[in-house]
Amino acid sequence: MKVVISLVILTATLGTVQANGLKVIYGDDNRVNPADSTNQLHVQLSRSTAVQINLKSRYGTRTGNLTLNGTEYKLKDKTLQTGMNVCASEPFSQQNALGNCSGFLVAPDLLVTAGHCVPSQSQCDNALWVFDYRNEKIGNLSIDKSNVYKCVKIVNQELNSTTKADYALIQLDRKVTDRKPLKFRTSGKVSTGTDLVVIGHPSGLPTKISAGASVRKNTQDQYFVSDLDTYGGNSGSAVFDAKTGQIEGILVRGAKDYVRSPKGCYVSNVCKNMGTPGCGGESVSRIMKVNIPRYSLGKN
Repeated sequence: MKVVISLVILTATLGTVQANGLKVIYGDDNRVNPADSTNQLHVQLSRSTAVQINLKSRYGTRTGNLTLNGTEYKLKDKTLQTGMNVCASEPFSQQNALGNCSGFLVAPDLLVTAGHCVPSQSQCDNALWVFDYRNEKIGNLSIDKSNVYKCVKIVNQELNSTTKADYALIQLDRKVTDRKPLKFRTSGKVSTGTDLVVIGHPSGLPTKISAGASVRKNTQDQYFVSDLDTYGGNSGSAVFDAKTGQIEGILVRGAKDYVRSPKGCYVSNVCKNMGTPGCGGESVSRIMKVNIPRYSLGKN
């Protein structure tokens, strides 16, 4: 049996569900916290990934997701269950879930994410990028100010419904000095069948590492298709060659997520095979399409 999970945006009353930036889980749920991963390469790579947390809601009102208090930011107490009304039985339902999108470091002050995560400078201004948003590090609902960054500007961005291009490169307000930029493909093309791992923030949760996937379809110019386990919130996540740690792309699109249970809370949808309705695979924008400056320390 294969399980499908995708992003839902719930209204204040949770009366309707709108799909946007959908993702999917294929087969067993492979997501783990970095602290529970047995692959030290993947754990090290996860340190250079970040979560986007909005300062205001889509309606312009303050959410209180992050509140500066001296040398640390206090995190809003919002679990996946309280924030998205998932059932208590859902994985990670009791973890804090404030994220909107994911991103990753490719130079000391440059971060890559999905284009639809930063469609405008105003959207970039409305969010902070947080490193070390990990379940084991936020037990007291706080995170050190040194791990929180602002977006200075969008260096380049494309979101094209025709070509399916979906990526963005943003400049942070200062250099990140306590972790390394990630290495990424600068020539050639990922091979079909390559083993993959995605690292990001499914459903806005603390960092999750999810391996056990591969490149399944590889004919499109702008993107390839995989069977990665991802949710909404993984948009902008780094997709790596699981063996070498080289970034191959950016998670951007996928299939359907949660459905309402008879109890009124949301549970995972069920998918039998990739290719059946609602199970078409996860689209990954090729990192080669992002115009990353040559001075980036992340290049090969």
